[in-house]
Amino acid sequence: MTEAVLIEERPAAGVAVLRLHRPQVLNALNLALRQALAAAVTQLEADPAVRAIVLAGSERAFCAGADLGEYLAAEPLEIVQRRMDRLWGAIAACRKPVIAAVRGHALGGGCELAMHADIVIAGTGARFGQPEVLIGLMPGGGATQRLTRAVGKFRAMQLLLTGQPVSGTEAVAMGLASEVVADEQVEARALEIAGQLARGPQQAIEFIKEAVIGGMNLPLDQGLQLERKSFQLLFASPDKRTGIQARLDRRTPSFD
Repeated sequence: MTEAVLIEERPAAGVAVLRLHRPQVLNALNLALRQALAAAVTQLEADPAVRAIVLAGSERAFCAGADLGEYLAAEPLEIVQRRMDRLWGAIAACRKPVIAAVRGHALGGGCELAMHADIVIAGTGARFGQPEVLIGLMPGGGATQRLTRAVGKFRAMQLLLTGQPVSGTEAVAMGLASEVVADEQVEARALEIAGQLARGPQQAIEFIKEAVIGGMNLPLDQGLQLERKSFQLLFASPDKRTGIQARLDRRTPSFD
């Protein structure tokens, strides 16, 4: 990986930490970082030793948004040719659970990056927001769609149209984050959850993620059909017998 993205593997626990590392610009997303991030997620998804991914930044910033130095003179055709949809898509399509550990700034593309995760652990000092409108732009990484689905039209409109940020506590209250903890506990909590997921039944976890995300883009009847098919297929998984037998025996299951 490039120096802008660090993979800190913890294979004994089945967890890998994917860390944005451009501290001089608060982990701002330039094209090289976006490409490296997509490549790293693809690599970790293909690694059978990795069962859960923690996406992290630094103490001051998870990700402060786009690197505006690359945008000042950019023309429309150049932006089209960057194919940002493919780079974001590598994260959105990851079959393994992704936990975002958000400390400090998560603004613009940084907020959108957090929304690509499955679970978001926010620090009390975190700042989530979509300030693109303040520089005459709009979100381009999915916020008009993902934020609205997460928090509803009226809260989303307020954040998108004013560009004003919210705290980690406010983010949890509105449904933009899963849990808020003290800043110094963010990564430890994210690793704790990732470890729990890494020890869990992998096929069931994958199917749950697929049903939730896939169902968000389907009518209710089709989403329910997707859920039923996945539920039925899990009866072929050895994890089903392991889990049920352990519950009947009143012991903790050990999934392979």
